[in-house]
Amino acid sequence: MCRECVHEFCKDRGTTCLETGVYYINLKGCVECSTRGELAKAECKREEDEDGAEEISFEHRCSKCDHVVAKHTYSFSVDDGYQEYSMQCGLCGTGSDSRSVLPDDPHRG
Repeated sequence: MCRECVHEFCKDRGTTCLETGVYYINLKGCVECSTRGELAKAECKREEDEDGAEEISFEHRCSKCDHVVAKHTYSFSVDDGYQEYSMQCGLCGTGSDSRSVLPDDPHRG
């Protein structure tokens, strides 16, 4: 991951969790070739375990010189009646969210 290509490394995004996509507003440009153009996404690696927990990871790369700007990881699972989401990426930021699968969320009274 490259801290020099982004304005704010691992920006706190609150409950925003991107499975795919990119947070372009945080991109300064490629430090290797000075391009502010499009980013290419390396092939997604998708893993799922027997409980249905899912993790998706890929790299944001400069489309001109192939420099790795950031590694993006997104995860989803269901735990004790809650859908749990998280994102970790130097460019897109960090975020997590938890949503009840029940009609009335016991934690939100």
